[in-house]
Parts: sequence; structure tokens; C-alpha cells
Amino acid sequence: MKYYLPAALLLMASSCQFLSSNDAQTSSVNTETTKQELRERGAYLVAITGCGDCHTPKKMTPQGPAPDMDRFLSGYDSRRELGSFDTVMARSGKWIQFNGELTAAAGPWGVSFAANLTPDATGLGNWTLDNFKKAMRDGKYKGIDASRPLLPPMPWQNFRNMSDKDLEAIFEYLKSIRPVNNLIPAAIPPAV
Repeated sequence: MKYYLPAALLLMASSCQFLSSNDAQTSSVNTETTKQELRERGAYLVAITGCGDCHTPKKMTPQGPAPDMDRFLSGYDSRRELGSFDTVMARSGKWIQFNGELTAAAGPWGVSFAANLTPDATGLGNWTLDNFKKAMRDGKYKGIDASRPLLPPMPWQNFRNMSDKDLEAIFEYLKSIRPVNNLIPAAIPPAV
């Protein structure tokens, strides 16, 4: 039996080394798989929470407005003029008015514009995950503590209790979509 012990130890040691190198390869594959799984989860969450309803410009079709997928999640289309709206009605708080693309809203807070959520520098390109969490949980513009609050109709209060993993999944997905250069105008304060 004492002849088998060194052979058994040698076999165990070589097996451990094999497992160790395989674990390193599997770990790198799992990291990539995890990133892909996060993106898929993020795509699902973006779809079911309706992010595109306000953050994707629309184009008119015979069936009515439809998302302009060439500008998916790029926010208010800054190439277009806002147009006029009833400022008295907006100030009254009895009605909220939307532009025809559903990417700008007027109410007692003034006029707000849907943000560019693409990974372009005019959108989320320079954001960190912490900025994203701060915006979604605390309603801070661009996820910066000293910034203004996010304006209606952005329902950030509905998202504030999302898990870290879900927010990370959404952020990972948004960072993976096609960037669209679209600098959103500054919010317009309420008319006096």
C-alpha cells in the first residue's frame, strides 16, 4: 500500500493543477456569459418598464406614431423644433401636454425632455454605474448629487427599489446599444 500513496498523491496534485487551469478558463467564460446574461436581462427590463415609450422618438405611420428604431432610446430629437403649446394650461397643473413624439412634456415644472439613453457622449457615454444608480434611486439629473432633480414625467420613484443587479443589467444593456449623437436641450423653467 505504501507504493500506491505517492502515485495517488501525484495523481491528485496533477488533477488539482488541471482543475485550477480549467477553472481559470471557465471563470473568464463565465464573466463573458454573465455580461451577456446581464445585457439580456437589461433588454428585458427596458422593454417591460416602457423606457422606449418616452425615450425613443416616434415617426408617424398610417397606424399612428411608431418608435423610430433608427433613434432608439436617443431621447427628444434635438433636430426638431419644440413647437408652441398652451403655457396657461401647462402652469395650471390640470393637464400635462406632450409633443407628438412623446419625448417632451410641459406641466407646472416647465418643459422637460426625455434623455438620450444611448452610450454616445451626448447620452450615457460618460456615466458610471454609480451615476445611473443615483439617477434611478435618488432622482438626480445625470446621477450627480449637486444637480437638479429629474423632472416629470420620468417615474424614477417607481424604479428606486430595483435591485442592484437589475439596475446593473439595465445599465449594461444601455451601454451595449448603438450610440446616437443627440444633445438634449436643457429643461425650460415654468413660464411666469
